[in-house]
Amino acid sequence: MQKLIGTWEIQEMETWDADYFNMEVQAYITIKENNAGQFQFGLVRGYFNIENIENDRVEFEWEGSDEMDEAAGSGWVKLKSVNEIEGHFSFRFMGDDSTFLATRKK
Repeated sequence: MQKLIGTWEIQEMETWDADYFNMEVQAYITIKENNAGQFQFGLVRGYFNIENIENDRVEFEWEGSDEMDEAAGSGWVKLKSVNEIEGHFSFRFMGDDSTFLATRKK
Protein backbone atom coordinates (compact mmCIF):
# COMPACT_ATOMS: atom_id res chain seq x y z
CA MET A 1 0.00 0.00 0.00
CA GLN A 2 2.78 2.44 0.91
CA LYS A 3 4.13 2.36 -2.66
CA LEU A 4 0.74 3.55 -4.01
CA ILE A 5 0.54 6.70 -1.86
CA GLY A 6 0.75 9.90 -3.87
CA THR A 7 -0.75 11.56 -6.92
CA TRP A 8 -0.79 9.74 -10.24
CA GLU A 9 -1.55 11.39 -13.60
CA ILE A 10 -3.85 9.37 -15.81
CA GLN A 11 -2.25 8.87 -19.23
CA GLU A 12 -4.67 6.46 -20.92
CA MET A 13 -8.25 5.34 -20.46
CA GLU A 14 -9.89 2.47 -22.31
CA THR A 15 -13.31 4.13 -22.70
CA TRP A 16 -12.49 7.82 -23.12
CA ASP A 17 -9.84 9.70 -25.10
CA ALA A 18 -7.42 12.29 -23.72
CA ASP A 19 -9.50 15.21 -25.04
CA TYR A 20 -12.27 14.11 -22.67
CA PHE A 21 -10.39 12.84 -19.64
CA ASN A 22 -8.10 15.91 -19.53
CA MET A 23 -10.95 18.33 -20.33
CA GLU A 24 -10.81 20.41 -17.11
CA VAL A 25 -7.53 19.35 -15.49
CA GLN A 26 -4.83 16.76 -16.05
CA ALA A 27 -6.73 13.61 -15.05
CA TYR A 28 -5.44 12.18 -11.77
CA ILE A 29 -5.97 9.84 -8.86
CA THR A 30 -4.55 10.56 -5.40
CA ILE A 31 -4.11 7.89 -2.75
CA LYS A 32 -3.57 9.12 0.79
CA GLU A 33 -1.99 7.51 3.85
CA ASN A 34 -5.34 7.41 5.68
CA ASN A 35 -6.79 4.87 3.19
CA ALA A 36 -8.72 7.60 1.39
CA GLY A 37 -8.30 9.37 -1.91
CA GLN A 38 -9.77 11.41 -4.69
CA PHE A 39 -9.76 11.56 -8.47
CA GLN A 40 -10.90 13.56 -11.45
CA PHE A 41 -11.16 12.70 -15.11
CA GLY A 42 -13.27 14.64 -17.59
CA LEU A 43 -16.32 15.93 -15.75
CA VAL A 44 -16.19 13.12 -13.20
CA ARG A 45 -14.94 13.83 -9.68
CA GLY A 46 -14.93 11.51 -6.73
CA TYR A 47 -13.69 10.66 -3.28
CA PHE A 48 -13.06 7.16 -2.07
CA ASN A 49 -12.28 4.98 0.90
CA ILE A 50 -10.09 1.96 0.37
CA GLU A 51 -12.03 -1.18 1.25
CA ASN A 52 -9.47 -3.90 0.58
CA ILE A 53 -5.66 -3.91 0.52
CA GLU A 54 -3.63 -6.77 -0.93
CA ASN A 55 0.11 -6.09 -1.27
CA ASP A 56 0.37 -3.48 -4.06
CA ARG A 57 -3.34 -3.54 -5.01
CA VAL A 58 -6.25 -1.67 -3.43
CA GLU A 59 -10.00 -1.77 -4.01
CA PHE A 60 -12.32 1.12 -3.25
CA GLU A 61 -15.89 2.42 -3.31
CA TRP A 62 -16.32 6.00 -4.50
CA GLU A 63 -18.91 8.78 -4.45
CA GLY A 64 -18.86 12.02 -6.37
CA SER A 65 -20.35 13.68 -9.41
CA ASP A 66 -20.53 13.35 -13.17
CA GLU A 67 -21.49 16.61 -14.89
CA MET A 68 -22.93 17.87 -11.59
CA ASP A 69 -25.14 14.77 -11.14
CA GLU A 70 -24.50 12.47 -8.22
CA ALA A 71 -22.45 9.44 -9.16
CA ALA A 72 -20.94 6.48 -7.35
CA GLY A 73 -19.11 3.29 -8.09
CA SER A 74 -16.13 1.15 -7.35
CA GLY A 75 -12.60 0.68 -8.57
CA TRP A 76 -9.17 -0.74 -8.01
CA VAL A 77 -5.55 0.31 -8.46
CA LYS A 78 -2.52 -1.93 -8.84
CA LEU A 79 1.17 -1.05 -8.90
CA LYS A 80 2.79 -1.97 -12.26
CA SER A 81 6.20 -0.47 -11.52
CA VAL A 82 7.70 2.16 -9.22
CA ASN A 83 6.28 4.96 -11.37
CA GLU A 84 3.25 3.36 -13.05
CA ILE A 85 -0.12 2.03 -11.92
CA GLU A 86 -3.07 0.48 -13.67
CA GLY A 87 -6.62 0.56 -12.46
CA HIS A 88 -10.32 0.47 -13.17
CA PHE A 89 -13.27 2.79 -12.51
CA SER A 90 -16.82 1.46 -12.58
CA PHE A 91 -20.04 3.49 -12.28
CA ARG A 92 -23.00 2.18 -10.35
CA PHE A 93 -26.36 2.41 -12.13
CA MET A 94 -25.04 4.00 -15.37
CA GLY A 95 -22.89 1.00 -16.15
CA ASP A 96 -19.93 2.89 -17.66
CA ASP A 97 -16.50 1.59 -16.77
CA SER A 98 -12.93 1.97 -17.92
CA THR A 99 -9.46 0.73 -17.23
CA PHE A 100 -6.67 3.30 -16.99
CA LEU A 101 -2.91 3.70 -16.85
CA ALA A 102 -1.26 6.43 -14.79
CA THR A 103 2.23 7.64 -13.96
CA ARG A 104 3.50 9.13 -10.71
CA LYS A 105 3.24 12.92 -10.67
CA LYS A 106 6.66 14.55 -10.55
